Formats: sequence, C-alpha cells, structure tokens
Amino acid sequence: MKARLYHNPRCSKSRSTLALLTEKGVDFEVKEYLKNDLQPSEIKELSSKLALPVRDILRSGEAPFKELGLADQSLTEDQLIHAIVDNPILLQRPILLTDSGARIGRPPEQVLEVCDLD
Repeated sequence: MKARLYHNPRCSKSRSTLALLTEKGVDFEVKEYLKNDLQPSEIKELSSKLALPVRDILRSGEAPFKELGLADQSLTEDQLIHAIVDNPILLQRPILLTDSGARIGRPPEQVLEVCDLD
C-alpha cells in the first residue's frame, strides 16, 4: 500500500506535514478528504491503525460536533463514523496512513514514526 496523507490544505499542521513528508522523500498520495468522500471503511481503518476509538479522532471544536450532539457518550462507533462521513471536517488532521500504522501529524514530525525512512 502506498502511504496516504489525509490532508486539508487550509490547515497549517496539514501543510507542514505535507512539506515534511516531501522533504524526507516519502512516497505518498494525498487525499483531500473535504473534496473526496470518506467511506466508513476508511474511518474504521484509520481508527484501527491509530489504535484509537473513533471518538478520539473527532475534532470537538468544529461546529458540527456541537450541532450534532457528538459529546453524547452513548453514541456508538457507527454513529460517530457516519457523522464523520456526513461531515468530514470532523476528522482529525492530518493523518498519515501506511502499512506500518497511522499517526496524526500533531506535531507534524509524529508521522515519521510510521514511515520507512532509510
């Protein structure tokens, strides 16, 4: 699998992560997830590879988080996944997904932990 960066070009951390990966010569593709639909299976894979529950990859400061009542602890993983599919701005960013795992680029250098660098 080619590494994939879930990227939002309006986010400074995402832009910094993209620049860092390019500088390090990492072979990766960019998925601008706000323009290209996310699938439930992708979110499940990200959650699994990050070893985090879906709730922990939600951006709680975004308006849809409050509007949809996503702080409700009784919501299931599937409900949270569908909230992200319907409102991709809720996905934490940036995230690098590789065969070795996934990391959220906060700080950007964290993504290098799952890169195969020589």
